[in-house]
Amino acid sequence: METRWIQDFVTLADVRNFTRAAELRNVSQAAFSRRIQALEQWLGTALVDRTCFPLRFTEAGERFRASAVALLAQIDDVRAEAAGENASNNVKLAMPYALAATRLSPWWDDWSRGLDARLSVSTGNVLDTMQALSEGSVDLVIGYFHAASPITPDLSRHEHLLLGTEKVRPYSVAASATDRSPRFALPDTADHPAPLLMYSPTVYFSRVVRSVLDAEGTPLHGHTAVESAMTDVLASMAEKGMGLAWLPDSCVAPGRFPSLVPAADARWCTHVDVVAFRLRHNTRPVVERVWSRMAAAA
Repeated sequence: METRWIQDFVTLADVRNFTRAAELRNVSQAAFSRRIQALEQWLGTALVDRTCFPLRFTEAGERFRASAVALLAQIDDVRAEAAGENASNNVKLAMPYALAATRLSPWWDDWSRGLDARLSVSTGNVLDTMQALSEGSVDLVIGYFHAASPITPDLSRHEHLLLGTEKVRPYSVAASATDRSPRFALPDTADHPAPLLMYSPTVYFSRVVRSVLDAEGTPLHGHTAVESAMTDVLASMAEKGMGLAWLPDSCVAPGRFPSLVPAADARWCTHVDVVAFRLRHNTRPVVERVWSRMAAAA
């Protein structure tokens, strides 16, 4: 038996969809299905009822779910102890880099003031951080979430807090130091196409931007000049005059990328929620206290 099989099962229990679960686990759907079948063979019983749609678990699958979550949490505790971490006061948080770079410092100062808490931060995209939470590798996740591509974790296992909202809009470098109009703007034209700095297709923000373009309906004339999974990479490219990029407010906070200016009106913009998640079964005192501070400030 492999630990990843249990992680696969917990992910499937969260999203109740083989395709979505395989995407979260970064494997093909065929490979994911084989791993679930391998777990069933090892346990000697079926966990998934494959005779119905939408997906349902068998009685054995429902019983095993709680055991799987507890087992992953125990494995994580053992790993932390073996690594010499002080598990009693260590809070592990995963979030996007742009939020960590601009928002985390004042947030953590507020949430941890007077507490004996030590913060361990990792950065990653929405899918990776939610997977880490599902596996028990982190205590908390903070991320961007949009109605066009909702993340819908099992609310019987997860708690969430809305921390705020941010606007996502196109940005371009200013025309010059004295002219703060954008060098590239939308809508563009065939005579003056705007080079596009786009998110990689597998990145969460790619779906957010696609929802804006689909809703607007106006065809773009520019070609995709750069693709990247990282917001700051696209912002840096935009500041160098290589095109325009859709960026959230936190990415262009004061002092970051000062040469960038908005490059379109409200038709080309959208909003994302900034949401925090934790697992309900994680009742470690330090996590409870930090979560209470977060809820009070939200």
